[in-house]
Amino acid sequence: MLKRKIDKYIKDYYETTRNALLITGARQIGKTYSVRRFGKSFKNFVEINFIETPEAVELFKGAKSSNDILLRLSALTSVPLVKGETLIFFDEVQQCPDIVTAIKFLVEDGSYRYILSGSLLGVELKDLRSEPVGYMGVKEMYPLDFEEFISCVGINGTVIDSLREAWLNRTAVDTFIHNKIMELFRLYLIVGGMPAAVSKYIESNNLQEVMTVQQDIIRLYKRDIAKYDPNNKLYIEEIFNLIPPELNAKNKRFILTRLNEHTKFDRVENSFLWLTNAGVALPVYNIEEPKVPLLLARSRNLFKLFQSDIGLLASQYAEGIQMRIIKGDKDINFGSIYENAVAQELTAHGITPYYYNNKKRGELDFVIELNGKILPIEVKSGKDYETHRALSNVMSCDEYNLSEAVVFNNDNLQVTGKVIYAPVYMVMFIEKDITAPTYYKIDLSGL
Repeated sequence: MLKRKIDKYIKDYYETTRNALLITGARQIGKTYSVRRFGKSFKNFVEINFIETPEAVELFKGAKSSNDILLRLSALTSVPLVKGETLIFFDEVQQCPDIVTAIKFLVEDGSYRYILSGSLLGVELKDLRSEPVGYMGVKEMYPLDFEEFISCVGINGTVIDSLREAWLNRTAVDTFIHNKIMELFRLYLIVGGMPAAVSKYIESNNLQEVMTVQQDIIRLYKRDIAKYDPNNKLYIEEIFNLIPPELNAKNKRFILTRLNEHTKFDRVENSFLWLTNAGVALPVYNIEEPKVPLLLARSRNLFKLFQSDIGLLASQYAEGIQMRIIKGDKDINFGSIYENAVAQELTAHGITPYYYNNKKRGELDFVIELNGKILPIEVKSGKDYETHRALSNVMSCDEYNLSEAVVFNNDNLQVTGKVIYAPVYMVMFIEKDITAPTYYKIDLSGL
């Protein structure tokens, strides 16, 4: 059984609101599994999958009220619908947007609780005729992050807490623990966070079987490309296939001419967006300046494109690379692999990563906005991690007035001036502070 952070999120959500919840994300990341596990806490659990039960799509069309919907639902299931004690799960809702629109009426009726899941393959929420704002929350789900991964393979909470304390206090980790966690991080680079791959590793410790699972998932994604977007599938699949070699290129930026010598961004923009909305690719856009808010400085057509799961990326490289990665083979270029893992981790924590490139100052691997401040991040896989011209240039710029930067690397934690040199696995502790109050009351006494 894989323990996921979203399990607690779902439990807390249903304890604090009567609204429905829609869980979105790529295929095969464990959405259905987590919902089913939560469903066990109810007396009755009803599951309607709109792919496995296509007749349900037609059944819900034209329903005019919650009574209509519930009457039709009762015809689909043999599970008793007990008021106040039943959770109804609508899965693969991208096949039946009508049910998402109608969830408002079901929540208003109040007889049962509702949870939905969708893969967003070919469908975006904004396409709905009437999104049920105020009646349904939306939660994006991702593959297992590194903290989830090491918990699942046997690292206990005490060890993770000690690592977090070292990060917060900016102190070195016990050498033995540091070496073991680095070994686990290299394992994570291969296994990744797709639940089926993690489960296969825990069950067998066989990396070849893990790779078989990963390649099956990649084939599934490619079938989805062909199924959901037949008009653009050639561009979409070609972009998807180019992610590994483009990340290995010198500047890692996605070069459109790799697709076609005369390709213009406007022509293929929808293909990039499709991969992003499907949850199978992570774009990291260039910013002109490291200033808050970063979104306003974003360049629309300059970006790096990362794989949504580091394990899927590793499985697309040459066979035999797995053991070389675990052993830290010095002949392997870890730069792109490390960067993909960092991009994936930041995204899973709800943080949008950007990168900075300036002819005068150089290029920063990542720039993020964290708790109202800008944090530059460099990712170094070699021994010369203390050499970082671009980072030094940006940190010494009075105009930007940056208070702190992080260089993720293979060694233990140390601090030099404004720069934190931290082991790369500590990216798992870069998270938004959701505990700070955001209350504000304006003083109108002078009016």
